[in-house]
Amino acid sequence: MTIKDESKLKEKLLLEKKNVWEVIDEKERQDLFNLNEDYKCFLDNAKTERKANDEIIKRAKEKGFVSLEELLAKKERLVPGSKVYVTNKDKGAALFVIGKEDISKGMHIIGSHIDSPRLDLKQLPLYENEKMAYFKTHYYGGLKKYQWVSMPLALHGVVFKGNGEKVEIEIGEDSNDPVLYITDLLPHLAKEQMEKKLSEGITGEGLNVIVGSIPYKNKDIDDRIKFNILNILYEKYNITEEDFTSAEIEIVPAGKSRDLGIDRSMIMSYGHDDRVCAFTSLSAILDIDETEKTAVSLFVDKEEIGSVGNTGMTSAFFENAVMDIVYLLEGESNLTVVKKALANSKALSADVAAGFDPNYPDVYEKMNTACIGEGIAIVKYTGSRGKGGCNDANPEFINYVRNIFNDNNVVWQTGELGKVDQGGGGTIAYILARHGMEVLDCGVAMLSMHAPYEVVSKADVYMTYKGYKAFYEAN
Repeated sequence: MTIKDESKLKEKLLLEKKNVWEVIDEKERQDLFNLNEDYKCFLDNAKTERKANDEIIKRAKEKGFVSLEELLAKKERLVPGSKVYVTNKDKGAALFVIGKEDISKGMHIIGSHIDSPRLDLKQLPLYENEKMAYFKTHYYGGLKKYQWVSMPLALHGVVFKGNGEKVEIEIGEDSNDPVLYITDLLPHLAKEQMEKKLSEGITGEGLNVIVGSIPYKNKDIDDRIKFNILNILYEKYNITEEDFTSAEIEIVPAGKSRDLGIDRSMIMSYGHDDRVCAFTSLSAILDIDETEKTAVSLFVDKEEIGSVGNTGMTSAFFENAVMDIVYLLEGESNLTVVKKALANSKALSADVAAGFDPNYPDVYEKMNTACIGEGIAIVKYTGSRGKGGCNDANPEFINYVRNIFNDNNVVWQTGELGKVDQGGGGTIAYILARHGMEVLDCGVAMLSMHAPYEVVSKADVYMTYKGYKAFYEAN
C-alpha cells in the first residue's frame, strides 16, 4: 500500500501521543471537571478499604443495584438488565449488570483494589514514655517510612467489643478534631541519621504516633497519661484497652483531597492507588443499563500485601459470587457454566501506572512510560526483572482493547513500571488470568505512587472512566 501524501503518511505510520486537554471540546471539558469533583468526594469518604466499600455499596443502591443475598433468599431469577451487588466481609464487593448474551460466553470484568499503604495500630498499641502517650504501629504495604513523619495524621477504624458490638472510630478529619503526629529528629542533632540510607533513617518500630501528654488526675495510678487517653476513649466510644485486641484501626494522612496546580488540572490526595481506578470503574458500571456481555466491577482488598487472605483476590469470593449469579440465571448451580464464564471472560486489571516524573528521569525509559495528561494507560506487563510475577497480556486482547478505545474517542497511551531491572511491582492481573480469561493492566498514570499524598491528572481520570465504560458496552 502506497500513500503519496506525506502528511497522511505520517498520520498513518506514526503513533502520536495526545494531550487530553488539547483534543476535548468545551462540553467534555465540563464533564471532565464535574466527574473529578465527584471523585474528590469519593476519596474523602473512602480513606480506608471499609469506608471505600461502604461508599461503593451506597452508590450502587442509589442506582438500583440489589443485594445478591436478598435475591438468593427469594430465589429470584435474573434477566438481562438485572443489577446485583455482593460484598465480601465489608472490605470488597462485586457489581454485576446482567447482559443479553449467555454468561457462559464470558463477562467483561474490571477489577481494582480498595486498600492503600498506611499505618496499622498494633493489637496492644497504647503506651506511655517520658511524659508522652503513643500508639505503636505496623506499616502496611510498600511505603517509604520517612515520608510519614512530621505531618498531620488521622485515625480511622472499627472496634469489636466483647459483647459483639461494633464501634466505628474517626479522629482527625473534622476541622475541629485534633490530629495525630509522628516526630522527626531536628536537623541540629541529626548528623548520624542523615548519614544513613533513606530506608534506614526512620525505622518501622520508630513510627510511633503521639496521642497525648496530659496525666490523669488520680496520682495513685501508674502511667497516668496513658490512662487519661484510655479514659477519654472510654467516655467517647465506650471501649477499653482489651478491645484494641479485636480492632482494625488505621492511621492515614489527615485532610481532604485538593486540586493541584494553578490551573486546577490535577488532584493531590491520599489513596489514589487504587481508588482512582475503583472510582472510575464504579462510575462506569453505574452509568450503563443494557449490555451484550454481563458487566462486572470487582473491588478487592489486600493487593498492597500480595492479594492474600479471605478478602484478597486469591480468595474464592469472586468465583463463589459467579456461582450464585449462575444459579439465579439458570435455576441451578452449574460448575461447568461457571468455569466457562470465567475462562471466556475479558478483564481489565484496573490499577495505576507509573507516570513519568521529570524530577527523576533516570529511573524511567521515557518512550515506554505513561505521561500525566495523556489518557488511560495500557500496561502489557508489570513484574520485576525478567517480567517475574506478571501476567503479560496477549497481543490479540491488547488489539481488542485499543480498537474499543479508538472507536470511542478514548485517549490512550502505553506504559511500564520503569527501566528494566530498576525495580518492579505487580497487580491482580495474574490472579484473574489463572481462570484462563484474557487480562490487561489498564489504568491511571500517577506521580508519587505510595506516598502519603499522590498525584493524578483530572484528564486521565476522565479518560479512564470513558475507556472503562466503552469496554463494558463492547460486544
